[in-house]
Amino acid sequence: MCGRYTSVTPAAALARYFDVDEVVAGDLGARYNVAPTQEVYAVASRKSSTRLGSLRWGLIPSWADDPRIGARMINARAESLAERPAFRTPFSRRRCLIPADGYYEWTSDPDSPTRRPWYIRHRDGLPLAFAGLWESWWPKGADGDRNAKVVSATIVTTRANEALAGLHDRMPVVLPREAWDIWLDPANDDVDSLSRLLLPAPVELFELTAVRPLVNKVANEGAALIEPAEVDVPAGEPA
Repeated sequence: MCGRYTSVTPAAALARYFDVDEVVAGDLGARYNVAPTQEVYAVASRKSSTRLGSLRWGLIPSWADDPRIGARMINARAESLAERPAFRTPFSRRRCLIPADGYYEWTSDPDSPTRRPWYIRHRDGLPLAFAGLWESWWPKGADGDRNAKVVSATIVTTRANEALAGLHDRMPVVLPREAWDIWLDPANDDVDSLSRLLLPAPVELFELTAVRPLVNKVANEGAALIEPAEVDVPAGEPA
């Protein structure tokens, strides 16, 4: 699962890193506590060009009556993308990359009612490329009205690798650079081959850090959220 993440790398740097043709997103600023329903960066391809834009985190199916359903659609299980009505069409036609500098998971602390947060990031400090799906939604009676359109996305998850399984049994799909063009290609509707990309990232890719519970409150922001916490790590938990 991925319910909170960081987005610190500026749009211009993301555009260079992902080698996009066009930037259509405004600068969202450095954020250390990105939460569902917020505006987030995404990389997507249209015809022959790749763009860095922004959309709402939490996919709103095109057929939904109430956009609030998106708050429950922040993650999509890789194993059922081709079957779930909300994700089936986006999986075959509307895929994206969601850049993140890291994300959070939580474990229970037997000595405290407060869950212990962990920060997971690329070992070399590089942005992570989460596999995502996107969709467009209009309120009833407003089909085609560009000002009324809401573009939203979900993060695809898979089973956790060995390094992260102690935190949660799921993890975001982090796509390697060589898979980006395959995943983004809007002409590629071979869901069987696309599904084979949705595997746990290698153990050695990640660095895990226990952080302070500041991140537990959505309103909290700033670099202090990813500073290491002074904790004793019980046997069996990630070190």
